[in-house]
Amino acid sequence: MNTEDGRLAALAALNEPVRRRLYRYVAAQEAPVSRDGAAAGLGVARSVAAFHLDKLADLGLLEVEYRRPPGRGGPGAGRPAKLYRRAAGEITLSVPERHYELAALLLARAVEDAADGSVLVTDALRAVAREYGRTIGTRVQRAEERSPPLIERLGGLLAEHGYEPRVAGSTMTLANCPFHALAEEHRELVCGMNHELITGVVEAAGLPSTAARRDPAPGRCCVTLVA
Repeated sequence: MNTEDGRLAALAALNEPVRRRLYRYVAAQEAPVSRDGAAAGLGVARSVAAFHLDKLADLGLLEVEYRRPPGRGGPGAGRPAKLYRRAAGEITLSVPERHYELAALLLARAVEDAADGSVLVTDALRAVAREYGRTIGTRVQRAEERSPPLIERLGGLLAEHGYEPRVAGSTMTLANCPFHALAEEHRELVCGMNHELITGVVEAAGLPSTAARRDPAPGRCCVTLVA
């Protein structure tokens, strides 16, 4: 459920009333729920409950496990029951795409790194952001035969992370800021973090760090990439 289309499909599935009630019912139970239990809990046919439970599981909203009832085991015990519980992961969707959870992760790592007082939190944040950028940027560097040009691979990676790249000649602008609301309130801190992140990406891709430039303008990301 990592793609935007997948997340949209999962959330759209909850628009169906019976499916939404089933999801809420399963989420409210302390133990995994069987098809029979869910059908009885909602007062619907078992086949209806089974159909919607499996759909929710296919979309990643529920997790499935198989277990025999207590006291039943060995030959002749029958097939284990299919049980459902709420999935542990989260599904979020925003338009335009935002990644505030990534900003929170980088900030938390920076606070931990600066806890002993050996470095300022702002410096630690820039360091962890650049390292994160290098980590995801290694995907761009791995070029196989007949791979798209570097600029296309770089644009594809940034698109996956919500930046909406636009290429004109030797310049790539990023039409969307994944940290927009944070940047509006804490511009220097967040734009500095973002610049370091993208710098790490271009370094891992084999480009000089100067390719990522602070170039703030209304309505887009504060970073421009220049060949």
